[in-house]
Amino acid sequence: MHRGRKEGSRTFRQMWKYKALYLISIPGILYFLIFKYIPLGGSVIAFQDYNIFKGFTGSEWVGFAHFAAMFEHYDFLRILKNTVLIGIYDLVIAFPAPIVLAILLNELRLIVFKRILQTVVYMPHFLSWVVIAGMSVAILSPTTGVLNQFLGFFGIEPLYFLGDNSYIRSVLVGSGMWRDAGYGTILYLAALAGINPELYEAAQMDGANRWKQTLRITLPALIPTIMILFLLHMGKFLDFGFERVWVFLNALNTENGEILDTYIYRAGLLSQQYSYTTAVGIFKSLVGLVLVMVGNYLSKKSTGEGLY
Repeated sequence: MHRGRKEGSRTFRQMWKYKALYLISIPGILYFLIFKYIPLGGSVIAFQDYNIFKGFTGSEWVGFAHFAAMFEHYDFLRILKNTVLIGIYDLVIAFPAPIVLAILLNELRLIVFKRILQTVVYMPHFLSWVVIAGMSVAILSPTTGVLNQFLGFFGIEPLYFLGDNSYIRSVLVGSGMWRDAGYGTILYLAALAGINPELYEAAQMDGANRWKQTLRITLPALIPTIMILFLLHMGKFLDFGFERVWVFLNALNTENGEILDTYIYRAGLLSQQYSYTTAVGIFKSLVGLVLVMVGNYLSKKSTGEGLY
């Protein structure tokens, strides 16, 4: 009893010692509590035939009926395929882009030019997806777009990038990479700043050129950061983002462009199928959880680094 009281007193003293840190963490804790954890209670409607007038307690329980209907729906597998393919393209093409860009920025020796270039590549991240879509429409226009005018110099006929199913996935991934690649370099540049300069000096004395220094020093130093961000990326593999897709969709590219997020919006909000789309959302979350757990296990086995 006395020992427990002593431990409690020690814990309180430790908390009081770092009271400033605990105080500034309160807004973040409240944010996650209010907007992330409390809404999880609403997931129960995935197992109900939810009626907004009867509420959670009065709606009829239907078990896994909505999950079964999800896989039986004629559109669901096509939309799931679109989401998986776009997620793979984003993982293979867009995820490495900040890494490559951070290494290139790190190689710049003229500080003023480096600062200006960093500012330029960061700026697109602060533009809304509506603005990004408007710029993309102007650039990719088959009549006045800069890209089609450039292709015209090589005798290539104008291409309607936003009106063709075969191009929409490339447009979605490419626009996201252009918007976020620069901002994504921040963590990698911070990791690069922590590398001991003496390692490069020793490698240079041993005759290693810049390419070998990058392969033998820079990349190994980035591995822990890369693995953590990769695992976080895997957790949102099916969560490509509603806004970044919805602003590009039209009647001509929906077949290959629609993803689970836009499908949830159409079926859930526009068609008022709340229980059904909640089931789809739970499916997305479970896939993300499994991918994070599997990825974390493989990462720990191969590199010793993981989220937990």
